[in-house]
Amino acid sequence: MDVLGDLFRGVRAHGSLFGSSALSPPWSLRFVDGAPLTLCTVLDGAGWVVPEDGPAEPLRAYETVVVRGPGTFRFVDEVGTRAEPVDCGEFCAVPEQGGTRHRRGWYDPGDGGTTLIVGAYPVGGEISRPLLDALPVVLRVDGGRTGDAVLDHLAAEVAADTPGQQVVLDRLLDWMLVCTLREWFDRPGGEPPAWWTAQRDPVVGHALRLLHDEPAAPWTVGALASRAGVSRSTLAKRFAELVGEPPLTYLTRRRMTLAADLLRERDGVSVAAVAREVGYADPFAFSAAFKRVRGVNPSAVRKRRPPEKTATQVLSGRQQGCIVEG
Repeated sequence: MDVLGDLFRGVRAHGSLFGSSALSPPWSLRFVDGAPLTLCTVLDGAGWVVPEDGPAEPLRAYETVVVRGPGTFRFVDEVGTRAEPVDCGEFCAVPEQGGTRHRRGWYDPGDGGTTLIVGAYPVGGEISRPLLDALPVVLRVDGGRTGDAVLDHLAAEVAADTPGQQVVLDRLLDWMLVCTLREWFDRPGGEPPAWWTAQRDPVVGHALRLLHDEPAAPWTVGALASRAGVSRSTLAKRFAELVGEPPLTYLTRRRMTLAADLLRERDGVSVAAVAREVGYADPFAFSAAFKRVRGVNPSAVRKRRPPEKTATQVLSGRQQGCIVEG
């Protein structure tokens, strides 16, 4: 698995809420969920995305922006609109504002001229943290590129009412998010993170895939170099130059990130079991490495597990999507 694919492990749309509301200008939709990642794309018409902290971004037909949380943002007909903000989460527009309650898999074309599609993504654990850390508060990708094909499919599916529609919409949103981030990382004059550029290198990219595919394997620099088809010194030099740290340092950080998520997510899991799962036969050696990298003992991370959520909290925290017509 390549680095981006692994970082996307915890970023998935599943059971998103879809619906539509016919809005006439002026409008101001305020997205209050504070999701770690929110994808906004316009099929028809135009508007503005206004983040809580940052400049407004225009959003025209077949353009896409991704907003990084936890701050809120608004979608407005124009900057400085006189419309009162309508909070959007499980609902995109309440009935008294001319909207309709959203229902799963429901679409009403309305009579407006702007079609906004939104998919909000929770990002669980720390596996995806390097992805979030590489993104600005708002990134925008213009139309006319790879994502156009996805948007064509999305527009057709949104207007349909067929079995399996929810699954298709979820997967299309995932596809759109990956296409958008790839376009943004590869933009001319951009400054992509080291892990993005390093995976394009035939030697270092191969080594990274091995480390992400088999993090618990008993890797040495020599073993990695042999699998990559180069000398030990060549791999060590190229890896450090492109990634910014030696291969085994990268592997140790990766293992500790995996371990932290396992300790938080699994009820009653022992430190020894987590140690074995990330490649340590000796739980004491694992604990020492964890303390060195993370600054705390593994048992302290396990004790910090959040309280159990109620059913209402779980539902309100799921991925949400909405389609707004204005």
